[in-house]
Parts: sequence; structure tokens; C-alpha cells
Amino acid sequence: MADCMQEWPEPVVRVQSLAESGLAAIPRCYVKPPCDRPAAHVDAVHDDDDDISIPVVDFGAGDDDDVGLAEAVAAACRDWGFFQVVNHGVKPELMRAAREAWRGFFRQPLPAKQRYANSPRTYEGYGSRLGVEKGAILDWGDYYFLHLSPAAAKSPDKYWPENPGVCKEVSEEYGEEVIRLCERLMRALSASLGLDETRFQEAFGGAECGACLRANYYPRCPQPDLTLGLSAHSDPGVLTVLLADDHVRGLQVRRRDGHWVTVQPLPDAFIVNVGDQIQILSNSMYKSVEHRVIVNAEEERISLALFYNPRGDIPVAPAPELVTPERPSLYPPMTFDEYRVYVRKNGPKGKAQLEALKGQSITENNE
Repeated sequence: MADCMQEWPEPVVRVQSLAESGLAAIPRCYVKPPCDRPAAHVDAVHDDDDDISIPVVDFGAGDDDDVGLAEAVAAACRDWGFFQVVNHGVKPELMRAAREAWRGFFRQPLPAKQRYANSPRTYEGYGSRLGVEKGAILDWGDYYFLHLSPAAAKSPDKYWPENPGVCKEVSEEYGEEVIRLCERLMRALSASLGLDETRFQEAFGGAECGACLRANYYPRCPQPDLTLGLSAHSDPGVLTVLLADDHVRGLQVRRRDGHWVTVQPLPDAFIVNVGDQIQILSNSMYKSVEHRVIVNAEEERISLALFYNPRGDIPVAPAPELVTPERPSLYPPMTFDEYRVYVRKNGPKGKAQLEALKGQSITENNE
């Protein structure tokens, strides 16, 4: 899949090393165009301002087949594409242990981390850029990327850091728990569209669905108004389950009116968002949503994103049950292996790929 992406186009500079060097101004390659800077079109979120808070879905309020749960998920997906999940069944102490294990990794000396430097061939390991475009404007953040499942696709031991010593064990346990939550979410999503609750899971590959973990590290930044920790994008997969930093906010979600809202994470909650594959399978009844990450001058920030993805070789297209003469199929079939080549080559680019696919399908339907 990544034959055309063997190496990074330029020497990789670790953002953390820049931040710790004491520089007063960020290098030009991190300065965003004015229209993409975080000060543009931002609404501040206050704790008492419910009108601009993403929805909260309580998974402890009923059983998996509870109609109220499906309705809550449906409303959250229709209105935002983002929601927080509480009472989700993942142990809070496990969530904290996983986050702190990766914080421990990023606090190691640079030479210890460089042993795991990644390449665009698989992205597995320690990275500092997405996309292979030479001269691209970069994001102010480092990361560590791993495949957790299925077993055949799991990252081999050489990609797992030896220190902290608990990193692999706690990440695998954490991944298993969050994957179970994703399976519950899939059942609720299916039911919320009037489908059999197993419909989405089966369409994406059943037990062979994939899961990847990305630990994100956003160092302090001397000019946070000029750059982003992660540029605006929608996620290419099925679902993303984010464990945010417990002290520092940074995730922003784009509302339909174009304004950005900063999310205030609830204690021991997960932030869930719909990915592009849900938009495709639902025939755009549920839409993936652009989001981005801001940075700040005072504090570092760490988060863990688990990406729940289709099996790579299964063509995904709108479910026939959701296609009608009035609402024709909006997207052509495409495997996830084919789909994610775009983001791996180009980095985060809003929803450009999904919109291009939609245009292609409309053209084909009109021929």
C-alpha cells in the first residue's frame, strides 16, 4: 500500500526538542496561513454554557439494546458527530495508567526515543509529521503510533518501547477494553438507524476490524496563536475514541456554522467521534466532523486516540437499506487500505478526500 512512501521527504525534527531548546519564535515551517490559525472563528467554551458543549451519552443508563441509548447516540451523531461517553465500562485507573505510561515515554531523553523513529511505510513508532509532501507546513506535535488488532496486523515487539516497562502491557489491556466499547457503540449506531444491531460491525469486517493507538504529545509552544498541534481533518476510519489530557484542553470541533468550539473533557470520560467510514456506510445520514488541536505556551498536553477501522480489504459503500431513489448512493465502494493512502500521503486536509469521493459517485450516477 505504501510503496510510494518509503522515507520522509526531509530530515525529521522532533517538536519536543524545539520546545525544550528555549526558542522564542517557531520555525516558519510550523506557521499556519492566517485563515487556519487558532484565533480564527473560535468560540470559547464555558463550563456553564450548555448551548455550545458537545453532547454527553451515558452508557450506564441502560442495556446495550436500550432504545434510549440508541436515540441519544443518534441525536449526538446528527447534531455534532462528536460526543462524550460516561459510564462506559473502562476502568478509570486503567485509563490513567495508559496515559501516564505514554507521558513517561515522551519524557525520556531524545536518544532513547529515537530508537523507535518511524517511517511513512507503516507509520509505526515515534513520529513528528503526517504526510510526505516536501515543504509542507507542519504541526506542533509528536506522536507514537501502533497497531493493536486484529492479531495478524498487530505491531511486532520491535515497535514497542522498552521503557516505561509497563507501556506495552497497559496499552494492550487498555486497547482491549476500548475495543469492547467500540463494539457497543457500533451496535448503538446500527440500531439508531433502524438496522439490525450487528449490521455495521458485519459491514466493516466483524471480528477482523482493526484498531490502532496513537499517543499524541503536544509540547509547550512560544507562539501558540500561529500554529496548531494537529491541523483540521476528519478521521478516515470508523470511530475514534479519545482519552484527553486530564488537565489541559486542546481539542476543537468545527460546528456547522464554521466556528470552532473547544471541548471541555469530563472526568474519566471518552470523547468519541464518527469517522469517514460511518459517513460512507450511512450514506451521509451521519457525518464525520472536522476537528483540530490547539497548543499553548504554558503546558504540555498528552492524549491517547484509539482508531477503530474496517478490515483493510473489504469494500465499504453505502448500506443498501439506506439508499433510496430520493437518496441515491453518494459514495463508490472503496477498501480502507485504498482510502487511507490519501491521508498517509497528504496528511490532514479537512474533508477533501471524502468530498472528492462524493463528487465521483454523483458523476457516475448521472452518467
